[in-house]
Amino acid sequence: MSEQQSGEIAAPYGTGSASPAKPVKRVRTHHLREMKERGEKVTMLTAYDMYTAATFDEAGVELLLVGDSASNNVFGNETSLPVTVDELLPLTRAVARSVKRAMVVGDLPFGSYQASPEQGYLTAVRFMKEAGAHCVKLEGGAEMAPVIEKCTRGGIPVMAHIGFTPQSEHTLGGYRVQGRGEQADRILADAHAVQEAGAFAVVMEMVPADVAARVTKELDISTIGIGAGPDCDGQVLVWQDAFGLRTGRMATFVKQYADVHGVLLEAARAYADDVRGGSFPGPEHSF
Repeated sequence: MSEQQSGEIAAPYGTGSASPAKPVKRVRTHHLREMKERGEKVTMLTAYDMYTAATFDEAGVELLLVGDSASNNVFGNETSLPVTVDELLPLTRAVARSVKRAMVVGDLPFGSYQASPEQGYLTAVRFMKEAGAHCVKLEGGAEMAPVIEKCTRGGIPVMAHIGFTPQSEHTLGGYRVQGRGEQADRILADAHAVQEAGAFAVVMEMVPADVAARVTKELDISTIGIGAGPDCDGQVLVWQDAFGLRTGRMATFVKQYADVHGVLLEAARAYADDVRGGSFPGPEHSF
């Protein structure tokens, strides 16, 4: 029954919770703003190939990030620093071709945007034109405001990333929580700076929960947390961490929902046993 038929009217923006919106064909930046107004949480996962992208899209995940985390989750590097634009573009293209609803976020890698707003814009253009990304993400707060402004004025939606920024791990002294004590004011200043520059959303990584909650309350744009507590407008995780493809020690903020490594390991061993034992291929697998 429609709202007109039932006599119910959805609450206007800014007045609290309202009925969930009708399903959309493609998630776009204004949908995130509307979700924040309604108090609905945004979901985001990384994706680097067609099958995971299509699966997460089918699951209803709103945002798929083709992250520079591909450096250490696809290409085998120890950190995100070595990955290049030319390595990320085909991954982004595969993801963008494989989804019907999710917004695909292309992650600008280290060294591809920090030199100048012009460099950042030209890199972002490549992600939009050559890879089919719907928006881009870049790391940094107030210092990156000119890059964000240049891109948004040029028609490219930008998601910002503040708090712990992996591309700056050597400057920050390693993987450390950002925003404790007096540093909280810097997180708040960075958040307002990227919003004013035109960012449509901001990722906050490894930020104290109370600071992230304050940022989320003060900003009009959506906040996406990763190790930033439950009060952000949404959450993001690297899928190999969240679903157990990667093994070993995990960050405190990671929750594992499956043991994909265990399933693949068992299947691979069963396949190897069948081949070695002569039971595969059998008559049903032969011409």
